[in-house]
Amino acid sequence: MVLTASTMMLSLGTKAPDFQLPDVVSSTTISLETFAGKKGLLVMFICNHCPYVQAYEDRLIALQRDYAPKGVQLVAINSNETVNHPEDDFPHMVERAKAKGYNFPYLRDDSQEVARSYGAERTPHIFLFDEKRRLRYTGRIDDNWQNPKAVKSHDLRNALEALLQAKEPPSNTPAIGCTIKWK
Repeated sequence: MVLTASTMMLSLGTKAPDFQLPDVVSSTTISLETFAGKKGLLVMFICNHCPYVQAYEDRLIALQRDYAPKGVQLVAINSNETVNHPEDDFPHMVERAKAKGYNFPYLRDDSQEVARSYGAERTPHIFLFDEKRRLRYTGRIDDNWQNPKAVKSHDLRNALEALLQAKEPPSNTPAIGCTIKWK
């Protein structure tokens, strides 16, 4: 896969676009306000069928487990169209979240408006916001989606640590993964 920088995503320092989306984990509607008071909010665009997302799922669950006590919340959003990708529809999202034991909300963006407002292009695509909901890091999780033991650059963890220590996060990285499947 060729790594290319996004041309349409949010710029650093931009305020997080609001959303109100159904959560398959809690069966409630989730918005940015749901996470008021959190030191960090990690918005990640994922889906069920992408092999990159599947390879990262356990790492994402571990990130939430490790960073929840530090005031960070992960939230996943699936914006893929479901005509050609029925495995990404709401019922399949419910099944996937239960099967994997997601410990973070998993939201459905049927209109794809939220993905467009963030400039998300891939699954997974990461957007890390500080407590004021200003974008501090965007891009990939790490440098080896296939083998967690071979990771040399823990980009997202480094960004989370910098955010929590009120330091400048590392440079953005290109997101690695499948393209979002647009209608």
